[in-house]
Amino acid sequence: MHILFDEAGKLMTGRLMSEAESSLQVELESGKRVKVKSANALLRFEKPAPGQLMPAATTLAESMELELAYEFAPEDEFGFADLAREYFSASAGTAEQVAALLCLQGAPHYFRRAGKGRYKKAPPEILAQALAAIEKKKQVQAQIEAWAAELAGGICPEPVRQQLYKILFKPDKNAPEYKAVVEAARSSHTAPLTLLQNAGAISSAYQFHWQRFLFDQFPKGTGFPALQAPVITDELPLAPVQAFSIDDSHTTEIDDALSLQGLGSGTVTLGIHIAAPGLAIAPDSAVDQVARHRLSTVYMPGHKITMLPDEVVQAYTLMAGRDCPAVSLYVTFDEATLAISESRTALERVPIALNLRHDQLDSVITEAWLSGEAPAGSAEPAIAALQPTLAFIHRLARHLKAQREVVRGKPENFNRPDYTFRLEGKTGDEPVGDETVVIGTRQRGAPLDLMVAEAMILANSTWGNWLADCGVPGIYRSQASLQPGVKVRMGTKAQPHAGIGVKSYAWSTSPLRRYVDMVNQWQIIACARHGKTAALAAPFKPKDANLFSIISAFDAAYTAYNGFQNGMERYWTLKHLQQNGITEITATLIKDNLVRADTLPLVLPVMGADGLPRGAHLRVKLGEIDDITLDIHGTVAERLDLPVDDVTDDGGSGEDGEDEELAAPLALAIDVDEAEGEATAAQPPQTPGPAGD
Repeated sequence: MHILFDEAGKLMTGRLMSEAESSLQVELESGKRVKVKSANALLRFEKPAPGQLMPAATTLAESMELELAYEFAPEDEFGFADLAREYFSASAGTAEQVAALLCLQGAPHYFRRAGKGRYKKAPPEILAQALAAIEKKKQVQAQIEAWAAELAGGICPEPVRQQLYKILFKPDKNAPEYKAVVEAARSSHTAPLTLLQNAGAISSAYQFHWQRFLFDQFPKGTGFPALQAPVITDELPLAPVQAFSIDDSHTTEIDDALSLQGLGSGTVTLGIHIAAPGLAIAPDSAVDQVARHRLSTVYMPGHKITMLPDEVVQAYTLMAGRDCPAVSLYVTFDEATLAISESRTALERVPIALNLRHDQLDSVITEAWLSGEAPAGSAEPAIAALQPTLAFIHRLARHLKAQREVVRGKPENFNRPDYTFRLEGKTGDEPVGDETVVIGTRQRGAPLDLMVAEAMILANSTWGNWLADCGVPGIYRSQASLQPGVKVRMGTKAQPHAGIGVKSYAWSTSPLRRYVDMVNQWQIIACARHGKTAALAAPFKPKDANLFSIISAFDAAYTAYNGFQNGMERYWTLKHLQQNGITEITATLIKDNLVRADTLPLVLPVMGADGLPRGAHLRVKLGEIDDITLDIHGTVAERLDLPVDDVTDDGGSGEDGEDEELAAPLALAIDVDEAEGEATAAQPPQTPGPAGD
């Protein structure tokens, strides 16, 4: 006697050895003996032999027509033997019965299980839906195979082209477009990005990076809805100053300006004047909703995406020749000792006399010119007239920096330049990616930079402390210490910023460019109007959930924007190498096998640096450039006997992992080998902003 039984959903056969009340002893064809529950025994038979039964039954089952079996099956619950008798004949044998069982098991859309070996026909409407779904799945699979064949043959189907960035960076792994790329990559043994490039899905490296960023951060485009700048209705007094701003020539969002009063009197008052959109734009207004959605202006070589529309910006920007509404901080100093005696905040209209552009004046306003050791030279009369004012502000800035460095515990050594990118030949609003790039340098800590930086740090720290004194929450940046791995954090409490060396630090000086600055400006305005009762009138109250939501959203957006800016600067740096035929550079070993170029904003991995000390100066032969992944490698050609500066301190701008991120190529979220686990990270190289910001 032989037995057909169900073992965890698998049909097995064997010779019956013995039988107890609730179990059977069965010998399998392999000779192994197993214990089988009686309830799992589906059929007892004499012939054919177990080794012959399943092949014969399988062949019969494959010949059965499901539609006919469904029609012949009883309407009520039935067993597989019942179907065999209806389908084959009233004397259906063992092979026919097992064939019927296999047919029932393999067609769950036609037949539902009702117990061991028992089934019931699916209702006709449910069957129709199931068959339609199966047919649709077949069509989708056929489409996937057709698309995969096209991709492998060097042609990109339009649906795949339209889903390119989603497939690579935020894939729906059940989407047919994604599956087609994966299948084509597997069958052709080609990396997905290379596959798509070969198929013509990526025609421009620049557009690839630009459109990827838009897909991720601006899926609805960068245009603004129709907005009108709200009018400032406050009756603001006119400040008795002549203020000037310091920015580069491309700046349209002029947030800040400076003024000086009392020079030569022994008591000097520095005015720090900040554009005041917060006097007109109300929280939750239409303009505010746009700003809160964007959170910051996005910068990149040759282009920018502003936080606010230009017509709104122009209503509040500190343009020369106008009396501009401003939130002003006045700090009074002893002219000799530079000790602070008092500070006050005013809401007023500020006459803006000049918009200075540092890229035009860095060669004129030098330390020698400020100290009187060099003649005015080509300085225009209006600039020459500012020499005493600028000289004092520069002296004050150096003093403030030195005071911060005492708190900081070590000096800020700006031993790397800031790099500037100029695109020659750009004809439209946006670059196309093949313009000639000219990379220039500006030494960090240049006089004009230092004046602005120290004035803004003074304002941000003074206003941060004032908000805390008034019991009004703000958005602060803090850093617990300068120990490795201790990063800058954002929060609502006034806490020290070790990287800058101040008691507290609240971004407040760029309300046209950063949303947190506008939020803090609303709070500062409340303090200016209401003093110690400001907490009752401020838009954001202590422990306001909205503040935490803004911080979270801003952190994410600002990190993404900085990452994109760094990626585009890397793109143009690689373009510079190509355009100038540069195949070798000199560089400094900064960590393990990473080097930083001496004269370009470029960090890259190299071979041949094993055993060399950190800080070694090297000549590096460059490898091939991939402007899609932004990848480049190098090989150490020679160690140069040149003195090297200390590379452990760059003014507080580097955080753990920054160098690796700058050198890392673009990574994808597409995974052609799902069995190996999670997909790779989908973020481009990112780097945080300077700690001293």
